[in-house]
Amino acid sequence: MFYKLKFNYLKHLKNLLFVASLCLVVEAMFPQIVLAQTIMSYVNSDAVNMVDRFPVAEKRSARYFTHVPTTAYSSTPDQTDDTPFITASGTTVRAGVVAANFLPIGTRLRIPDYYGDTIFVVEDRMNERYDKRLDIWMETREQAIIWGLRYVAIEVL
Repeated sequence: MFYKLKFNYLKHLKNLLFVASLCLVVEAMFPQIVLAQTIMSYVNSDAVNMVDRFPVAEKRSARYFTHVPTTAYSSTPDQTDDTPFITASGTTVRAGVVAANFLPIGTRLRIPDYYGDTIFVVEDRMNERYDKRLDIWMETREQAIIWGLRYVAIEVL
């Protein structure tokens, strides 16, 4: 069910759980502090347990269309930096991750001619010399080589 959660909600929930666990440690060290009980009652309340209440998003229409040169990369040190499996946004590479310098991190897009309705997310950056190019993460180097350089239409959501 967590796939329905928005990133910000997960981020705040993670921070809240961290604070709650920290309060439990403080309460164990200093029994006179009862702040942890208050926070834990909030964590267990309906305000936090809203997983099933999020609406399912409808298909979003494109904000705009553009054509960009597109390449592909895989997680090898010669194609990336010294952390080949970590994106510039701090996430782990996976299918659906793209690198782009001309779009903000977190921008969602589609490549309809090749991937149909699959949604990609900008989570990585490229070398600064590529100011308007898209780089699609692929599992293997061979897949990236086969992709080559293509001029594709993208839908920015």
